[in-house]
Amino acid sequence: MTAITAPAQTVTTSAKIRNRVLWTLQIVLGLFFVIASGGPKLVIPQTLMANESAPVAIPLALLVFIGVAEVAGGIGLMVPKLSALAAGGLSVLTLLAAGTQAFLADMPGMAIFPLVLSAIFAWIAYERRDSIAALRATLSR
Repeated sequence: MTAITAPAQTVTTSAKIRNRVLWTLQIVLGLFFVIASGGPKLVIPQTLMANESAPVAIPLALLVFIGVAEVAGGIGLMVPKLSALAAGGLSVLTLLAAGTQAFLADMPGMAIFPLVLSAIFAWIAYERRDSIAALRATLSR
């Protein structure tokens, strides 16, 4: 009797598709966090605070720190060796943003987008977990 095995080409094609989907997500979300989310917090933080209509007041230093974390995470998503760490950090950051929206700002409907982003970043971090070992090997030289 012979065993039936899946052709190697199918596995390779599936891995290539997954890799392309991951890189597309990483680039789009990285650009989003650099340009649309973190960038304005660094360029015009006083204007953002003046136009804030949320019931939670965010100190200027915290707003700038969040902006730096978002820009660094967005850039890290687009660097192959940093992608898993950046995705893990952004997953935590967006999870905390969802908690802030749901519990402190008392707007649980606004927490859905950060929760979805947190799940996407956790998936990216899981799929790119090999880059952590590569980074560790690079740093230990």
